[in-house]
Amino acid sequence: MTAIALLLVGVVVYTSAHWGFHPPSAVETIDSTALHTGGEFSEANLGTVIAPDGSALVRVVAQQYAFVPSCLVVPAGKPVTIRLASGDAVHGFLVQGTNVNAMVVPGYVTTVHTTFKDPGERLMPCHEYCGVGHQAMWARVRIVESFNFPSDANNKQKAVNCAS
Repeated sequence: MTAIALLLVGVVVYTSAHWGFHPPSAVETIDSTALHTGGEFSEANLGTVIAPDGSALVRVVAQQYAFVPSCLVVPAGKPVTIRLASGDAVHGFLVQGTNVNAMVVPGYVTTVHTTFKDPGERLMPCHEYCGVGHQAMWARVRIVESFNFPSDANNKQKAVNCAS
């Protein structure tokens, strides 16, 4: 019995040392000080883009005390990938009435996959205290039928939001 316990402890210690005391993961990092200056999270890329297969890619920046863009538009019944980044503090990302719930940590990209079944509008508050203005940090998610989706979103060069 002691030999089995020692073997298990040995395996755990070896595995921890081999993986640098972290399990293997696909964590994506980003330079949080340069979010808006270029790359995936530049101002022009924020919002929703529709892929040829009808799925949606949404890019959002969480910052004190707002989500940018402040209103997202996504298609109902289609797969949606939401990619989020923060440049200043830890934020919570929640779409009320759904199972979408994630933490947005500076220096990392948070990716969430979901499908919104029913058209409508959902509130998207920050649920992690991020400073004095936290209580006013919220946005909206507008879920629309695919045929009502803004045509600009099909152009991969232009991301859309509720203001488009």
